[in-house]
Amino acid sequence: MDRRNTISGPNCSVSLKIPNLLRNNDLISPATIFAPQRRLRDQLHESKYDDPRAVSPSNIPEKKLVLFAVRLAILEKVATGLGTLAFIWATVILLGGFAGSLVGMDFCFVTIILLIEGTRIFGRSHELEWQHQAPRLMSDGDEANPLSKRNEENQRNHKDLRRNLARTWTSSDVPILPLGWVVSISRSVSRVLHWLQILSALTCVALSLLRMVKHDYGRPDEGPGKNDKNEKSALTVFYILALSDALVFLLEKAYWEWEVLHCKLLKKVSEKCKLEVSDSIKEWRLEASDSIQCFFYELYSRCVNGSIFDGLEMDMVTFAMDYTVSNLPQKQLIGVKILHRFTTNQTYSEDTLQKLGRTPTVIEQLVEMLNWKLGKQEECIRAWAAEILSKLAGKTQNSLRVAGIPGAMESISSLLQTSRGSGGGYGIQEGQHTDDRILGLQKFNNLGLLILKRLAGDIDNCGKIGNTRGLLPKIVDLTEGEERILKEEGEDCPHILTVKRSLQVLKLLTSTPGKTGKSLRREISEIVFTVSNIRDILQHGQRHLKLRKLGIEILTNLGMEDDATERIGGTGGVLKELMAIFLNQDDIGESHSDARTTAGEALAMLSLDSERNCQRILRLNAVERLLGALKNPSLCVNAARILQNLCRYSREDSSAQLKRINFSAPLVLKAIIHEKNKLQEVMLGLAAAAKFTGLAGESSTKFKDAGITEAGFVIALVNILKKNRHPPAKSPGIRRSVLELAIWMMREKAISIHDFTAAGMKEELDGILETTSEIESFNVFSGTVGISRHRTEIHTLVETALALLSGPHQC
Repeated sequence: MDRRNTISGPNCSVSLKIPNLLRNNDLISPATIFAPQRRLRDQLHESKYDDPRAVSPSNIPEKKLVLFAVRLAILEKVATGLGTLAFIWATVILLGGFAGSLVGMDFCFVTIILLIEGTRIFGRSHELEWQHQAPRLMSDGDEANPLSKRNEENQRNHKDLRRNLARTWTSSDVPILPLGWVVSISRSVSRVLHWLQILSALTCVALSLLRMVKHDYGRPDEGPGKNDKNEKSALTVFYILALSDALVFLLEKAYWEWEVLHCKLLKKVSEKCKLEVSDSIKEWRLEASDSIQCFFYELYSRCVNGSIFDGLEMDMVTFAMDYTVSNLPQKQLIGVKILHRFTTNQTYSEDTLQKLGRTPTVIEQLVEMLNWKLGKQEECIRAWAAEILSKLAGKTQNSLRVAGIPGAMESISSLLQTSRGSGGGYGIQEGQHTDDRILGLQKFNNLGLLILKRLAGDIDNCGKIGNTRGLLPKIVDLTEGEERILKEEGEDCPHILTVKRSLQVLKLLTSTPGKTGKSLRREISEIVFTVSNIRDILQHGQRHLKLRKLGIEILTNLGMEDDATERIGGTGGVLKELMAIFLNQDDIGESHSDARTTAGEALAMLSLDSERNCQRILRLNAVERLLGALKNPSLCVNAARILQNLCRYSREDSSAQLKRINFSAPLVLKAIIHEKNKLQEVMLGLAAAAKFTGLAGESSTKFKDAGITEAGFVIALVNILKKNRHPPAKSPGIRRSVLELAIWMMREKAISIHDFTAAGMKEELDGILETTSEIESFNVFSGTVGISRHRTEIHTLVETALALLSGPHQC
C-alpha cells in the first residue's frame, strides 16, 4: 500500500494522488461514448488556469515607483504649503500691514519672490498637464512618423470616424502657434517648464539669502521707529518661508534626479514589468519607459491633487484599465500593452485576470477592439486585446462574462478569415505583401480559435457559438489542410496550428450533451466541407497524429446523429482510412496506439445501427483482420464492437464473410469466462450477435474448443449477473448481453433451460426487474445523456427469458 495515501498520527495531513483517484472513478474512466461519463472539460478547463497564488503587495513590480511617487508628493505638498503660507504672509502682513513703510529694496524683493513663486506653481501644475498629453502627442506632432506616411489615408478616415462617434479632437488637429510643429512636442514643453521651476527656485533662494545675510531692513536714515521691530520680524519670517519653500522644492527635484537618472528607477520597473517594445510599436516611438512614465505622472498627480493615500490605491493594472477605456488611441495602446504584458506573465497573470473579470466595462472595450481593422496601430491593439481575452476566457466565470456581452461572438468571429469566405487568398488586396499578410491573418485566426476553444468549455457558450451567424462555416473552413503542408510542415507551422485549434473547437462543440449538442452536431454535419476536410487530414496527415486523432473524435461525435452517420459513410475514403489506421500495427508508440483506439471507436460508432455503413465496411474485406485484432489487447474491445455491429445490422447476403467469425468462437468464449468489465461486455455482445446471422453452428464444438462445458458456461453467465446486480457505469450493457446470449442458448437447446434453472437464473431475472435503469436502455452516451436507444427494452428481454425458463411453449 502506498503510504502517501494513508493517514498516520493524530496531527498528520492528508495527501491524495488525485490523478490516480480520477482513473479509478467509474464515471470518469473510461472516457468513451459507449458508457456514461461526467463532463470533465469544465473542471479540467478551470483547473488549468486557476492558480491559487496571488501577487502580494510586497511583490508587485511597481511598488518602488508607487513609494517614490508618494514621497515626492509629500515633498511637493510641503513645498506648496510653505509657498502658500509665504504668499499669504506677504499679501496680508507685509503688503497689507507694512506696504507704506517698506523700503524700495524690500518691496522689490518681496514682489519678485511672489512673482517667482507664482511662476513656479504655474509651471508645476502645467508640467503635469503636458506630461499627460505625452501619449497623444508622441505621434501626432511628428511629421516623420512612418505610420502617418504609410497609412495616411487610413488614419485620416479613422480620425474622421472617431470624431463623428466621440466628437473629440486630438492635439495635432488644433495648432496652438504658427510654429506648432516645434513646440507641440510634449517632452520639449515639459522640459522648459521643468527648468523654469528650477531657475525660479534658485532665484528665490538667492534673493532670500541675500536679504537675510544683509539684514538691513527698514529705513536707516530715519532712525528706528515703533513699527521697525515688527516690520523686521515680518520680513524675516517671509524670507525664511520663501527660502524653506525653495529648498524643499530643490530637494524634491534632487530626489527625482537621483532616482530617475542615476538609479534608473523607471527603467528597472519597466524591466520588472517586462514592458519591452516590439519593432512594430517602435514605429510610433512608444518606448517601454513611456508607459511607466505615464503611470508615474498619473499616480503622482493623483497624490498631489488629492490625498497622498489616493496613490496607494492605484496600481499598474487599474491604470492600464483606465487607459484602455479611454477615447484616445495612444492611451488605449498603452493600456492594452500593459494588460497584455501582465496577463501573459505567469507571475502577475492571476491577479490581473481577477481584476479584469470584475470590470465589465474593460471587457466590453476589449471585445469591441476585436473589430478594429484600420491601420497597423489598431491591428496591434486588436491582436493584444484578442490575446488578453483568450487568457480571460480560460476561467469559467470570466468566459461566461465574455460570452454574455452583446455582440461578443460576432466580434470574435471577425478575427477569423478564411480563403473560401473571401474568394481565395485570405482576402489579400493588390499591393500588399502576401507572406506577411497571410501570417498576420493566421495569427488572428489562431487567437480567435483559442478564444472559442476556451469559451466552448461551457455548454451555454457552445449554444451561442452555434447561433452566431456564419461562425460554424468559418471554423469548418479553417480545418482545411493542404496536402503539401500536411506532408511537409511541422507542428510549429502557423497553418498547422490553425487546423489543430479549429479541430479542437469542433471536438468540443460536437461533444456537447443535450439538445444543444444535437443541434450543433446536425449543423456541423450539414456543412459540406466538414467530412471532406477531415478525410484529407486522415489521408495526408501521417506526420500529425494529433490532428488525425482530433478529426477521428469529431467523426465519432458526429456519428451520434443518424443523418451524419450516413454522410460520413457516404464520403469516399473515410471508412477506408479509419480502418487502415485502426488495423495498422506497424507504427508503435503511445500516440499511434491512441490513434488506433480512437479510429476503432469511430468505426464502432459509424457501424452502429447502420446497414449501409456495415455493407461499406464489409466491402473493405477487413473481417479477417478484425478477427486478428481480437487477439491484440489494445484493439480487441473496438474490434469486437465492430464485428458485433456487422453481425447485427448487415444484410443476409453478407453471411459468407461473417461466417469466418465462427473460427474465433473459442477466443470469445474464453474472454467471457476470464475477462471482466468492458472486454467481457463486448465479447458477450459479440457472442449474442452471432445468432442473428445464423452463425451459431455447432455450439458443442465451440465450447469444447474453448475448454469449457455448456453447463459450466451457463453457470459463468449467471455468476456475471450476480456480480452485476446493479447496472455498472463501466459496462452498462453487460446484463443485456448476458440476457440475449442466454435467450439464444435456451432457444438453441432445450437442455440449456434446465442448466439455467439449476444455476438460479430465475432469481437473478427477478432481481433485474427490480434494478433496471435507463443506463441499460442506450447504446451511446453524450456525457450522462443517452443518445441511441436499444430497439428492445431490457424488460422485454427479462420477460422472454422468464417465459423460456417456464417452458418453451410459453415463449
